[in-house]
Amino acid sequence: MEEKKLTPKERLEIPPQRMREQTPKDRIGNVEEVPFGFTEEEARIEASRCLQCKTAPCVQGCPVAIDIPAFIKLICEGDFEGSAKKIKETNILPAICGRVCPQEEQCQKTCVVGKSRKSVDEAVQIGKLERFVADYQMKNCKPEAPHIKASTGKKVAIVGAGPAGLTVAADVRREGHDVTVFEALHKPGGVLIYGIPEFRLPKAIVEREVENLERMGVEVKYNMVIGKIFSIDELLDGDYDAVFVATGAGLPMFMRLEGENLNGVYSANEFLTRANLMKAYSFPETDTPIVKLRNVAVFGGGNVAMDSARTALRLGSENVYLVYRRSRAEMPARVEEVHHAEEEGVQFLLLQNPTRLIGDEKGWVKQVECIRMELGEPDDSGRRRPVPVENSEFTIDVDAVIVSIGNSSNPLIPDTTPDIETNRWGNIIADEVTMKTSKKGVFAGGDIVLGAATVILAMGQGRLAAIAINEYLSTGEW
Repeated sequence: MEEKKLTPKERLEIPPQRMREQTPKDRIGNVEEVPFGFTEEEARIEASRCLQCKTAPCVQGCPVAIDIPAFIKLICEGDFEGSAKKIKETNILPAICGRVCPQEEQCQKTCVVGKSRKSVDEAVQIGKLERFVADYQMKNCKPEAPHIKASTGKKVAIVGAGPAGLTVAADVRREGHDVTVFEALHKPGGVLIYGIPEFRLPKAIVEREVENLERMGVEVKYNMVIGKIFSIDELLDGDYDAVFVATGAGLPMFMRLEGENLNGVYSANEFLTRANLMKAYSFPETDTPIVKLRNVAVFGGGNVAMDSARTALRLGSENVYLVYRRSRAEMPARVEEVHHAEEEGVQFLLLQNPTRLIGDEKGWVKQVECIRMELGEPDDSGRRRPVPVENSEFTIDVDAVIVSIGNSSNPLIPDTTPDIETNRWGNIIADEVTMKTSKKGVFAGGDIVLGAATVILAMGQGRLAAIAINEYLSTGEW
């Protein structure tokens, strides 16, 4: 079908296409993906809203610099496979990024259409279009591996099969280097596979994206805990000419409250790993049980807290309370995730903060004591600081608590590689442009450098690292 020629004014008048999704009542009874995705017609209508700006501010807002106007123009023309290939020139994981990236804070935030209509919600829905063409290619096109240059004889070890590691693997392999990815878990994807629930990111999609890397000749070795099985020095002294460290930020943080060691208290990491990677939602068909969750309190206000609360509902909880010490306006979670959680019945206890956990005689958590808060002056983050309201304590009856207040960096590589410099939080220090560490031949990126961040920011660092690794292997200069 030929694209209809529209004036900029006509394009601005086209309303955004709203993606259809499961009803809240239906979706809390399953773990299937909530949105259904665009149809071909919906995708072309949404794509026709793009003004094809010459300055392309959306590209500047993308951490991996996808040629957004070009891939959207191909959708308008009906060349969906070509559109997917255009994205994959700079982003090897479009089906993933289209689902989990915070586009409203990146490419869509800078969209001229959204600014013209005075709302980021009215911007061209770049993420949903990215998801559409990636899904189309998976369903309708024969898998194709990118062109690989002639072998250089150089070998690169990548520690961690998360977003940063997978990005480096693709970009380095394209240059003809041999690539081995060492993954500590039994499946690839890192946070994509253990942290993000099935209803937000189906695991089959992650596995298909990794299969594409394997078609390129990337070797992935599972159950390999680098720092235990091999050290970084042993990799460099052995077969590998360079190492990229992408071990993430998987060390959960707790609040140091009285009672946090009671039975029934989970870190969000453990809870989501049990539910996602180990498929506790299908017990006893799978071997991972989880405590019966009737009344659950989740501490936190980010995306991981939303994922934990929504997962608890799908595991059969009757009441899920999200306890957050600030107001809704200060919540760091994506607006869409907050909206879905609210629709599904998560009960938001805002401007409230846990002070201690109370157990029964058998050592199981039975209550959370909270205190009411009010907002004071802004703190270093720019958000108003929550201040306790005197004598406002109250309790909530619970069977389980999920602590989701953030993660710190995985300490295993820094602890076993003393000549790699870290900052006071334990993150590896890497150059912002080359991602080089203090140790020759070793690069690092993703959450081990950034702290807990987004998938696309980790991928952006992976792209920078790959450029520098390719240059280092070509010149030998550090």
